[in-house]
Amino acid sequence: MSDAVTEFSSPTPPRETVLTALEEAYRRIAGDERFLVSHGGRVSEVSPTHYSVRGLSETARLGDLVSRRDKRGGAAGAGEIVRIAKDGVLVAPYEKAGQVGLGEAVFNRGPLALAPGPSWRGRVVDALGRPADAKPAPAGGPNSTDTTPITPPAMQRQRVAEGFRTGVRVIDIFTPLCHGQRLGVFAGSGVGKSTLLSMLANADAFDTVVIALVGERGREVREFLEDTIGSQGMAKSVAVVATSDESAMMRRRAPDTAMSIAEYFRDRGDKVLLIVDSITRFAHALREVAIGAGEPPVARGYPASVFTELPRLLERAGPGETGRGSITAILSVLVDGDDHNDPVADAVRGILDGHVVLDRAIAEQGRFPPVNPLSSISRLADRAWKPDEKRLVMRLRAMIARFEDTRDIRLLGAYQPGHDAELDQAVRQIPLIYDALSQSPNDPRSTDPFTDLAMKLKAGEPVQ
Repeated sequence: MSDAVTEFSSPTPPRETVLTALEEAYRRIAGDERFLVSHGGRVSEVSPTHYSVRGLSETARLGDLVSRRDKRGGAAGAGEIVRIAKDGVLVAPYEKAGQVGLGEAVFNRGPLALAPGPSWRGRVVDALGRPADAKPAPAGGPNSTDTTPITPPAMQRQRVAEGFRTGVRVIDIFTPLCHGQRLGVFAGSGVGKSTLLSMLANADAFDTVVIALVGERGREVREFLEDTIGSQGMAKSVAVVATSDESAMMRRRAPDTAMSIAEYFRDRGDKVLLIVDSITRFAHALREVAIGAGEPPVARGYPASVFTELPRLLERAGPGETGRGSITAILSVLVDGDDHNDPVADAVRGILDGHVVLDRAIAEQGRFPPVNPLSSISRLADRAWKPDEKRLVMRLRAMIARFEDTRDIRLLGAYQPGHDAELDQAVRQIPLIYDALSQSPNDPRSTDPFTDLAMKLKAGEPVQ
C-alpha cells in the first residue's frame, strides 16, 4: 500500500451566483496548483524527539515545515524536516513527539515565512510568529519575509562608526558599544545576566528592540517583560518567547524568528537592538535536534553542525547595507560550570565583537552589575572613546589590576603605606571606583559616566 496521501480542500461556497463562484475558483486554481490537491506522506516511526514520514522524500527540502493531520482529518500539529533519505524524511515536531500517531497524514508546507510589520511592536509572539500574549494576531507587513538566512555581503555593509550610551556606567566606561556591534555577556547561572540585559534593553539609542527569550523559565517571562522592560520599553519592543518546557525545535527556531524580525526593522532604516537570552540554550536545542537526527558528537557532546549554525545566525546581525539601519546584538552566554572555555563559549567569543564577563566572586561581594573590567573587552571601544577617555580607562585598568594582584598581601597585613605610591593611590581610589560602578536597575541611568566617576573620586561619596 502506498504511503502517498492526497488532500482535498473544501470547494469555495457560492457568493452571489454560481458563475461568480466558478470564476473565483478558477482564479484561485490558476494561481496555485496546490489549492485543490497537495501530496503528503504518512508517519512510519515515532521516537521521543522525532518522527519519520514516508512519501515526502521527492518534494522535501531541509527546513521545510510540515503539517500533520490525525486519522479523523483534523489538524494535529506541525514540525520541521531535519533529514531527508530515499525512503523517508525525519521531522522534528514543534509540539511533543509523544502526541504523534503512526499512520497519520503529513503534508509539506514549504519554508517558514513571516510578515512582520510596525504593529508587531509591543507584542509577544512564539517561535513561529504566532501571538503568545492572548491578543489577536498582529497585522502583517506588506511583504512576507522568508526566514532563510541571508547575510548582507561583507563589502556592502556599512562601517561601524557611531557609539552610544547604554546608561550602565561600568559598560559605558570599560566596554563602550557602537551601533551594529555584537557583544556577548558571559556568566554562570545565577550571577545576574538577565538583570544586566534588562538594563541594556532600556537604552534610549534604539528605534526598535527585539528580545528573544530562549529556554527561559516560564514563571520569569511575564515578570521580565512587564516589570523589568516595562510598558514604556515594550512599546518599541517585540518579544519572541520559547520557554524551557517547549520542544527543542521551538527553542531552536526562536532566535531565527527574532533575527528575521530584527532584519525587517533594520531594512526600514531603524537602529535595532537584538537581545538573545541565551545563546547557550539555543546551542543546546541545536544539539538535541542534531543528535536526534543521527549526527555524531565531536566536542563535549556537541555535533559539528552546532558550530556551523552559530556563526550563520550571529553574522546576520551587525550593520546593514548602505542606506539601511543596523542590528546591535547583545547575547547572553551561559558558561557551564563557570568554565569560560567550554565549546559554545569559546566559539561564540571568536565570532563576536566583544565580551562582558560577569564574575561570581564580584557578585558575592555585593557589587552589581558584577562585571570584571579586566576580563571584559570591546573590540570597537576605540571608535566610542574620546582620546582622553581612552587614556583614563587604561590608567583605571592598571590601578584595578594592581589593587587585585595585591589583595592577598593586604589581607595578610604585609602592606605598609608610603612604600609604593602607585599602590597607595590604588588602595585609596579603587574602593571609590567600585562604589561608583555599582548600579541597580532602579537607579537613574547615567548620561555621562565619566563625569559621575570624577564626582565620586572628588567627593568620596556614593554616586547618586
